[in-house]
Amino acid sequence: MANPSSDTGAWGATRATVFTLLSIGQTRLELLGNELEVARINAMRQLMLAQALLFCVGLGIVLTVSALALLFWEQRLLVIGIAGGLCWALALFCYRGLLQGAKNTEPLFNTSLAELQEDLRQLKAASHHGPTSG
Repeated sequence: MANPSSDTGAWGATRATVFTLLSIGQTRLELLGNELEVARINAMRQLMLAQALLFCVGLGIVLTVSALALLFWEQRLLVIGIAGGLCWALALFCYRGLLQGAKNTEPLFNTSLAELQEDLRQLKAASHHGPTSG
């Protein structure tokens, strides 16, 4: 694309405006792409860690209950019942934590939206009051 400042008159101003808007759009799309990539990487990392945690906790619970049932063979039903109750209590605690975490998430494109709002504010200021100083 030719240098938009080389033309004069209305056509030059239109070309300069279109060039500026396209540059702003390209920058905002790049920012949006970066935010999507960061969100994807974080989500995959969290998912992998959650799966590993669930596997380790599940295996640990089974082995612990088995060991306690063998250790206290005469009270094995009591041991297994208490372990089952504790597992359900822990599951409820984790479920409530997940619900609380889902409520406290930041909007996905918060930075991009803030930048677009600032662009709109500057464009409105420029169109109504002439060029801005910053």
